Amino acid sequence: RTHHVLFLGKMKFNKNVSSSRRKCRKRHFTAPSSVRRKLMSAPLSKELRQKHSVRSMAVRKDDEVVITRGHYKGQQPAKITAVYRKKWVVHIDRITREKANGATVPIGIHPSKVEITKLKLDKDRRKILERKARPKLAEKEKGAGKHKEKDVQSMDTS
Repeated sequence: RTHHVLFLGKMKFNKNVSSSRRKCRKRHFTAPSSVRRKLMSAPLSKELRQKHSVRSMAVRKDDEVVITRGHYKGQQPAKITAVYRKKWVVHIDRITREKANGATVPIGIHPSKVEITKLKLDKDRRKILERKARPKLAEKEKGAGKHKEKDVQSMDTS
C-alpha cells in the first residue's frame, strides 16, 4: 500500500497527534465520554461572545440554544433537554417527531449546528469561562494585534 502525503506548508506542532485520516477518524469515533464533552461544543451568540470574550463552549443540559442549520433552523431559542454523548447529539425541547406507533421521540441535533443564546452558569462553568477568556483579556490590555498604532503611522510617513 502506498500513501500519498500532500504537504500544504502547515507544520505539525505535536508529534503525538497523527495527521492520518484513518487514525483521526478512529480516535474521534472511539473517543471516551470525557473527550466527547469537549468535542461536543457549540458557538456562543454574538451577545455572549462580547460579554464573556469566549467563542465557543461545551454544551450542557439546561443551556438555551437556537438551531442554525438543517430542517429546524431559525426557531425560537429552546432548552437542551439531554446531551447524548454516545450518539454525538443534543436533544432540544420541542424538537420531536411522531413514531409510527404514536410515541413522540426527540430528534438529535449535532451541537455544532446550534448556537448557545443563554448559558446555565454555576461555579465550575464560570471558572471555565474565566480560563478561556484570560488570553483574550490579556491581549486587550496589551493592545491587540501585531502592530502598534505608532508603528503603523511611522511606516506610512517613510
